[in-house]
This record gives sequence, C-alpha cells and structure tokens, in this order.
Amino acid sequence: MTGDDVAEGRADYRDAGLVFPPDFTFGSATASYQIEGAAAEGGRGPSIWDTFSKTPGKVWNGDTGDVACDHYHRWESDLDLMKALGLEAYRFSIAWPRIMPTGTGEVNQAGLDFYARLIDGLLARGIRPVATLYHWDLPQALEDAGGWPARATVDAFARYAEVVGAAFGDRVDTWTTLNEPWCSAYLGYGQGGHAPGRHEPAAALAAVHHLNLAHGRALQALRATSTGSPDYSVTLNFHVLRGVGDGADEAMRRIDALANRAFTGPMLRGEYPADLLQDTAAVTDWAFVQDGDLGDIHQPIDVLGVNYYSTATVRLWDGVSPKQMNDGHKGAAGGTAWPGSDQAVEFVEQPGPYTAMGWNIAPEGLEELLVSLSGQFPDQALMVTENGAAFDDEVAPDGSVPDPERRDYLRRHFTAAHRAMARGVDLRGYFVWSLMDNFEWGYGYAKRFGIVRVDFDTLERTVKDSGRWYRELVRTRAIPE
Repeated sequence: MTGDDVAEGRADYRDAGLVFPPDFTFGSATASYQIEGAAAEGGRGPSIWDTFSKTPGKVWNGDTGDVACDHYHRWESDLDLMKALGLEAYRFSIAWPRIMPTGTGEVNQAGLDFYARLIDGLLARGIRPVATLYHWDLPQALEDAGGWPARATVDAFARYAEVVGAAFGDRVDTWTTLNEPWCSAYLGYGQGGHAPGRHEPAAALAAVHHLNLAHGRALQALRATSTGSPDYSVTLNFHVLRGVGDGADEAMRRIDALANRAFTGPMLRGEYPADLLQDTAAVTDWAFVQDGDLGDIHQPIDVLGVNYYSTATVRLWDGVSPKQMNDGHKGAAGGTAWPGSDQAVEFVEQPGPYTAMGWNIAPEGLEELLVSLSGQFPDQALMVTENGAAFDDEVAPDGSVPDPERRDYLRRHFTAAHRAMARGVDLRGYFVWSLMDNFEWGYGYAKRFGIVRVDFDTLERTVKDSGRWYRELVRTRAIPE
C-alpha cells in the first residue's frame, strides 16, 4: 500500500478504553509445521519444510519442526488453554502431508481423524474453527515434481480441498485457502530463504500465478463439498510502503505491483495489473496464464485476511547486474534488484524502535493499510488474521513471563485497528500471532512471538503477561492500559 492517509494526532497509538462491537471476533493463530511436531507419526508424509530444515545451513542452529510444540499430542490441553484465554476463534492450518502424504493419491484417515478431533474440541469449548488449507508445508513429492511453478500442483491442491471440504465443511466456521502466497512464491522460489530454497525469478512468478489459481480452484472445491455455511477467505501479507530518494514513487509502484497487486488484482478484480506484466516482461512472458484461469481465480470471498507486522522503505538504485539480483537477500523479487531492469528496488533500513526480528514498530501502518484496502475494495469485509511481535522474553524468578514490549505492541495495533473502524472500515476481527512460541521458520526456535511461552526443553506452557492482557481485552471488549 502507498500513501500518507494516516489519522492526525495521537501519534503514539496508546489509547485505552476503546470498545469493540459485540460481533467483533477476537482470536489467535498458529500454523501446522510451526507447532504440531509428530513429523513422522500418524501417516504424515514429508513436506518441503522437513527437507529444508534438515539441510545444513538453512535454519538457525539446525532446528527443525520434528517436535516443535508437540501440539499433535497436546492438543486437548492447548484447547483448554485457548478456552482459559477467552479466545472466540482459533486460526490453525491443516498440514497437507497429514491428509495426503504425497500430495495426491491415497487419503490418510489418521490425518483426517486428528483434525476432526481438533475441530470438535474447539466447538465443544465454544471456539470457532478457522482453518487454513495451506501454510507453506507443501508435500515434498509435489516439490520433486516441480512444486508451485508446475501447473499440476494446482490440480493436486484442488483435490486436497475437496477432501478436507467434504470432511470438515459441516463444522468449520471459516475456510482460508492460502496463507501469504507472497512468501511461498518469492521467498521459496526467488529469494531462497524459505523452503524449497530455490533462486529462480521466472519460477517465482509462475508460482505466483499457480498459487492464485490454486486459491480460486480451492474455493470452488470447498463450496462444492462443504455442507455447512462457512465463510470463505484468503490471507495476504501486504507491503505498506515508504519511499526515499529520487524515484521514490516509482520504487513504491514497482513493489506494490509485485507484492500486493499481483495477488489482489486477479483475486479481487479478475486481472493482472498491466504494469506488473510490463515490469516483469524480461523475466517471463506469463505464458503459464491459460484461457479461463482469471475467471477461476476471481471467486467471491466473504472476508479478506490481512497480515501486518511492519512497514517497508524502498528506493531506486542504479547499475545492478543480474548476478546481484540473484545473490541479493531482500525484497519481493528475490533480491534487491528489479528483474529485467538496469535499476534495483532496494529495501532500506527504517527508523526504530524494532522487534527482535529487526522489524520496525509502526501501528500507523496498520491503520493506513486497512483504510487503503477499504477504499480499493469498498464492498470487501476485512479481518486482521496475523499481527504480533517477537521479543526476547525472560522468565521472572516467580515463574511469570513479563513482556511489556509485546503488550505495548498489541495495545498500539489494536488501537490502530479501532481507529480504522471509526473511519468506516468493515473490520470483522483480529487474530493475534501467535498463540504460543513456536518454530519460526528460518530462525528456528530463536524468536518468540507467542502470548504463551513454550519451554522447548520441557514443552511446558506459561501464559505471558501479554496473554493476560489479551484475555482482559476479550473479556471486556475494551483496550486495557
């Protein structure tokens, strides 16, 4: 998103007492590979993250998700914890390799049974199940056959959606097709920092399209098989952009096209932006877009999931070679350079303060993003499906986990969301990331996002002060101090 449409005054975003409406949903979120563990149990097949995390040098400290938070075995006590926190909804992801170990073919009944128990357990506790079909754990067999750059992966995903839609579509409150396809495409196939770790700009753009197509085909499959009345959704992570230097507007336009409109264009408008196709013409001719694809992608959704953590600042940078583009480690294109151009779009350091991830803390960016999306798509309801922060928590002598920085971060971002609603944004709810500390992808277990601490030696859970703060917010529906 671009622009400077941010509310005037009250710059610190530390309002208290702001009240959310009775139908506003308070939840928290996790992802299968990050918490489940039991990587080789219950008939689960290997995913690209199993392979990637076991590749030397790819993940901090050689960490893997083999055990993670052991949620696979501790799901009942974890659901009790959610109930104690007052959560109204829980956003989780289904591990495709648990349902179809090779991505196609035989369905694993033990995997279906696990999620059936989880969903039933949520409903028994009065917590609405919000299920994401894909949060990055592609079955390794499908990657071996080409992964998301291959069109056959779309067909496999549509079949997977049919299976889970038939199994759980009578009980799931909201279906979400994909989580952050930007990460799957660009970090997985362009920049290489996420599984499967490829550095192929053309493949990354093919993956963009096939993820978009998988979203649309999955929505059709879910609607055809779900016998209840679920809502349908997708979750995107948006780049809220700032520009510096000469050419700032052009730098923001390019990244907005590649990172934001490459997904909202086909999903919500039924077309790829013309400037995106022109910008990337030297990398690909987009011949993988076939007749009928855009119609399949452009399916109605009930709510658009919005993930937000920080802003991004970009500038144009002259004289970049293709090698520099491929060797870079930042940016939506898999490097700091822009494909096919003699200019780079460089992501530059932003002013602090920062979280432990090195991300700047900018609650005004969330308000700006929500207002911008509402303006672009005025009839589309929104949901904050991820927002949270990693900090270096320490356990106090009495066993408590004071985390004032995270509590302040949440307070300021809930304030931003409330201000957006006061400006007319149709925002339906907010899911804090994350319910518990977990496997943070390439950072392994070094970064903690949870409102519940996990001791990764004993797997004991401890509600942090931020979790207690959130429980009070849910109970009163008003932002606490």
